[in-house]
Amino acid sequence: MIRVLVVDDQKLVRAGVGLLLRTAGDFEVVGEAGDGHDAVRLAERLRPDVILMDLRMPRVDGIEATRRILDGQPSARVLVLTTFADDVNVYGALGAGAIGYLVKDSAPEDLVDAVRRAARGEALLSPPVLARVLRRALAAHDREREPDRPTAALRLLSAREQEVLALVGAGLSNAEIGTRLHLGITTVKTHVSAAMEKLELRNRVQAAVLAHRLGLVDDDFNPLPYAGRP
Repeated sequence: MIRVLVVDDQKLVRAGVGLLLRTAGDFEVVGEAGDGHDAVRLAERLRPDVILMDLRMPRVDGIEATRRILDGQPSARVLVLTTFADDVNVYGALGAGAIGYLVKDSAPEDLVDAVRRAARGEALLSPPVLARVLRRALAAHDREREPDRPTAALRLLSAREQEVLALVGAGLSNAEIGTRLHLGITTVKTHVSAAMEKLELRNRVQAAVLAHRLGLVDDDFNPLPYAGRP
């Protein structure tokens, strides 16, 4: 069972999220908190697998609560669930160490999948947040005028690895990639790991940035069809 602490200042949201997770069958909601102060206290006492964290709350907000929790428990996994996807909140939460960022208009199944992925240590950003992060990363790259990674890097990858990298660049999870390409989850993980190792990438955000620069996804981070690239 995945042990979850739900943090939100609205009782109705806490109740709804708790019911959704309990219904999924593999979650145990071990506690609820209505503000960041209580979240820090309960995270220390309960040691949940995942802390589902709202951002705008009284007393202590979600960003500061995330920072305090991770200062005391560096291995804790905080997944943000909020209404707000502006730069201040996105970069504040990620800078504080949140493993993922989901907006509240996400589909229920996406939230369940996100909590499972967070429990496995997989980073996740909802599509609008991913696009925001990647655009800033690309803009920073251009400002620094670093030399472009040569498209010859694609020759390091097999055709399948290129397809998988494009789908990582579009923000798909391993399970979603498997469904799209009719592959098992273990096979997908193998391809993702191989592509990232060959290209010396540390995480999926770096992979998405490179996928854009190599023309594997378009400006809206949609995967482009594989057409026998070099």
